[in-house]
Amino acid sequence: MAATKREKLGTDTEVSVAELAALLGLSADRIYQLIRGGILQTVKRGRLLLADSLQRYIATINKEPVSDEDMKLEKVKQTAEATLKHSKAKIAKLEAEELEGKMHRSEDVEAMTADLLYAVRGALIALPGRLAVDVAQAQTAAEASEVIRQEVNKVLKEISQYKYDPLKYEERVRKRMDWDSIMGDTDDDSG
Repeated sequence: MAATKREKLGTDTEVSVAELAALLGLSADRIYQLIRGGILQTVKRGRLLLADSLQRYIATINKEPVSDEDMKLEKVKQTAEATLKHSKAKIAKLEAEELEGKMHRSEDVEAMTADLLYAVRGALIALPGRLAVDVAQAQTAAEASEVIRQEVNKVLKEISQYKYDPLKYEERVRKRMDWDSIMGDTDDDSG
């Protein structure tokens, strides 16, 4: 006769979903429902603590019946929590896209557009000074017109070379969000 070694049961004894279902006389699907409902908790995928699970299940079946109003309130609460989690995930995704330069906030686009407009404005304001001497020396209106046309083309070429600079954008984002201090970045030696 072979002696079988008995495993001692304790608070840290783990069982599978199927084993717990057999002990409680329930189906494995019902155990999974209880897990999803937060009544039972897994310690690993498909594994539960036996003592904790039994205590939680017994506490659940000993509770007074839940009223319809309580059930509705719980459902509203769960819906609100799900909506909040979804919103937080969406915000985190947008912030990540912003950091990666894939998405820009309207105020940053406005600031970058203003930079371009200041570049155009500066070029146009400088135009009379760049033209004055050459136009004054022109003998005919056609010569003056050609000098003006050439300078306007130079200004247009300068403006066309204005490029979006991702580093400038990243700097704007960091300044606006003050992420350097949040991220623990201590580039300045003032300290």
